[in-house]
Amino acid sequence: MTKKWKVSSLYLIVVFTLLYAPIAYLIYYSFNAGGTMNQFSGFTLEHYWALAEDTRLITIALDTLRVALLSALLATVIGTLGAIGIYYAKQRRTQQVLLSLNNVLLVSPDVIIGASFLLLFTLTGFRLGFYSVFLSHIAFSIPIVVLMVLPRLEEMNVNMITAARDLGANPWQVLTEIVLPSISPGILAGFFMAFTYSIDDFAVTFFVTGNGFATLSVEIYSRARQGVSLEINALSTLLFLVAMALVIGYYFIQQQQRTKRKTAKLDPTNHGKAVTP
Repeated sequence: MTKKWKVSSLYLIVVFTLLYAPIAYLIYYSFNAGGTMNQFSGFTLEHYWALAEDTRLITIALDTLRVALLSALLATVIGTLGAIGIYYAKQRRTQQVLLSLNNVLLVSPDVIIGASFLLLFTLTGFRLGFYSVFLSHIAFSIPIVVLMVLPRLEEMNVNMITAARDLGANPWQVLTEIVLPSISPGILAGFFMAFTYSIDDFAVTFFVTGNGFATLSVEIYSRARQGVSLEINALSTLLFLVAMALVIGYYFIQQQQRTKRKTAKLDPTNHGKAVTP
């Protein structure tokens, strides 16, 4: 048992080193006064100050956040309703077909999805820019939300729904007072995943973005092709910190919800507890 634990620990150390060493290298050189990534010649924050003075990059960052927030919100609403629809499909075969169609978008290469959207927008005469990126991000985020919400629906206590219906609750009350609160952790997870995917996406956005509009991933790629700039390192560092903050925030929210659920189960005065005649 000890030997297996040592092997597993060694494996995890190697994996996390391979994953985080390049990020640590990038962050380290974002403070380099030398201006290159060849040799660290001193600590400085000038690249972060230059980033703060770059009005174009700030505008692009705000546009990226706007697209990510709005697309994640709409994708969460649509994906949650879609997951509920799949869960309540009358036939098992119908459920499997709908779930398979949902999963096709997840396993499809981003290049194929981006090219498909570009073809669609071109054929319909839809102008490329903010709205084309916005619609594309909603489309590829919905399947992610569906997969986050469905497991919570499977874990839901159906006896509560049956009891609510027996007590005269209408479908809207069942949805808003029982189903949605029960699956709220999955909804929250879906939103965070959709938000993260939107900020991170490059391939799909590269196809559907137009002149005068760009996201951070496309802008970073364009600047990196022109040469190494430690301003890009500074921007990437800030993005990494934002992503870490989201992950940590989601973790604490999950922990609080688990604590509340445990407290509700142990509290005899809990209103959600079934009352026996």
